[in-house]
Amino acid sequence: MNIKLLNKIAKVGTDRLDANKYEIGEDVAAPAGIMVRSAAMHEYAFNPELLAIARAGAGVNNIPLDRCTDEGIVVFNTPGANANGVKELVICGLMLAARDVVGGVEWAKTLTEDVAKTVEKGKSKFAGSEVRGKTLGIIGLGAIGGLVANTAVHLGMDVVGCDPYLSVEGAWNLNHHVRKGATYETIYSEADFITLHVPSTPQTKGMINKDTIAMMKDGVKILNFSRADLVNADDLKAALASGKVSSYVTDFPTEDVLGVPGVVAIPHLGASTEESEDNCAVMAALQLDDYLTNGNIKNSVNFPAVSMPRSTDCRICVLHKNIPAMLSTVTAAFSECGINIENMTNKSRGDAAYTMLDIVGCANDAILEKLNSTEGIIRVRVI
Repeated sequence: MNIKLLNKIAKVGTDRLDANKYEIGEDVAAPAGIMVRSAAMHEYAFNPELLAIARAGAGVNNIPLDRCTDEGIVVFNTPGANANGVKELVICGLMLAARDVVGGVEWAKTLTEDVAKTVEKGKSKFAGSEVRGKTLGIIGLGAIGGLVANTAVHLGMDVVGCDPYLSVEGAWNLNHHVRKGATYETIYSEADFITLHVPSTPQTKGMINKDTIAMMKDGVKILNFSRADLVNADDLKAALASGKVSSYVTDFPTEDVLGVPGVVAIPHLGASTEESEDNCAVMAALQLDDYLTNGNIKNSVNFPAVSMPRSTDCRICVLHKNIPAMLSTVTAAFSECGINIENMTNKSRGDAAYTMLDIVGCANDAILEKLNSTEGIIRVRVI
């Protein structure tokens, strides 16, 4: 099978793919799998053989998910693989928001003579505050937000977080000093610093706007290391100009905020560490290999997580729509073709579903024809 690389992927990751099984490169034809980081794929023409796309990173805005689902292409991401790298930059951003280090550094570059004396005379213009004892509000307590929360506790901050979708595992990993905010409004009203760690969705786009900013403390400092469109740029600039927001630190610069006083724009460096890139590449490669080899799905963003140990020599993987009676239709097809199902698992996610079946013997043309002609079935694979 061919694996196409649309971006440079760390070798430590591609080395996890068996060279005897895969041909890997930027120029391979008819790939069964694609590994990608930031390359735009919305206009990408999918070849019929393409089974899966592995994104070495968490965000999948560059991938046309609906089209992938319709064509039975499983899209993976690597949540948590770059979490520590992003967390460390968020903590850096926290300090940059508290103290005008950037402004001070730029000013220092302009000094040409009697520097020591000029520094002592002018440094007060860049004074800030310490974070110890301040309240940090965290919106989103996933892999990154949870690490930020725990680190901030150790910095002596009062940490309050809100995440309506917090997993049990995520809750267990939180420091017990992290307070639970019942709503986002709790974060807005209590926090001296607010940091965003949620994906860009129709519900979260523009969540920081004139109405939510009005709920915040005067002089609040906002950190955005998630996505640019979580913040309404016009409303933010007005709040910065009035002093309602004293600092905005973002890892997602746009034309709207570059050069605006009070904005520290970092050029999307959150996951730009050797360790993060290695971790993402390894995780993406292992997930892609497990799906292509065994049909197992872990960390897909468009199909459900489904995993099952192999119990026979032949496995049938059925990607289908999540509609009534589909599972009974699939199993009835095997019965009609005289094929015994040894083991089976099925799960759904939204409008998509996935069924894996280990069968006795081999899949014949009759069962494949029957499955492929069944309404609602998107793709059938034999492994």
